[in-house]
Amino acid sequence: MGSIVVFENVSLDGVTQDPTGEEGFSRYDWRAALAPADREAWDKLILDDALGAQVLLLGRRSYEFFAARYPSRTGRLADRMNSLPKYVASTTLEDPGWNNSTVLDGDIVDEVARLKHTVNGEIRVYASSRLVHTLIGHDLVDELRLTVFPLVMGAGNRLFDRTGTPKPLRLVGTRTVGDSLAHLTYQAG
Repeated sequence: MGSIVVFENVSLDGVTQDPTGEEGFSRYDWRAALAPADREAWDKLILDDALGAQVLLLGRRSYEFFAARYPSRTGRLADRMNSLPKYVASTTLEDPGWNNSTVLDGDIVDEVARLKHTVNGEIRVYASSRLVHTLIGHDLVDELRLTVFPLVMGAGNRLFDRTGTPKPLRLVGTRTVGDSLAHLTYQAG
């Protein structure tokens, strides 16, 4: 049985929206303020995380963001992202163009529950805050991996905006990434 692992970049005040500054919410690229050694450590963290995934599960907007970039990129991370099976939660996407992609267009809770039973290993969710809200709300997330960037956004969509009821988590790992980032790992329940 698979486990759903959410990996998110968050600000100190919990914002996940537009960390690259490309969506128009903020023109600030969170990575821009990182020292080169911190950026290198963060890049390694992302690669190591992707290498541990068996499947990607993405919301439509995040899927479109990644699909517009990774097919033309080279390197180990691009090779991994391009080769992984990808599942997209969407009722509007009809023809995913990125290789190894499947649209989950039914009831997302049922579709993801079925996916967990068919995958052996980690199902990774990147940058899909709306999908994450749904998964957390239905107790489908097994683990959260949060990379905390040293900035306060003050506004923006947050990872835990709509949890509805309290969701107990257990801290199972902490580490510093470079000199400025914190990486926190929580398991559900």
